[in-house]
Amino acid sequence: MYAARFGAGPSENVHPMRRSERPQPALGEAVRQFREKRTMTQEAVAQAAGITTATLSLIERGQANPTWDTLKKITAALGSSMGELGKLADKLEER
Repeated sequence: MYAARFGAGPSENVHPMRRSERPQPALGEAVRQFREKRTMTQEAVAQAAGITTATLSLIERGQANPTWDTLKKITAALGSSMGELGKLADKLEER
């Protein structure tokens, strides 16, 4: 109903991403690195994951934490796995 009322497409996540009080910047950086390694734009990944570009941008900048479901969709859009993303995030967190 919200999507129809405000014109959002069926694949767009119309719930605004709340900024996190406990951000996970290493997770966002891992998402960004996977995306750039695959030479994908934020727009392409967001569309494939069914989220907005703004949401992906907040995640990549470490200003919002994705839900488990959103993270699964992002990793699928990147052709990656949750395990690969988690390993990279752990490595980045150690820096």
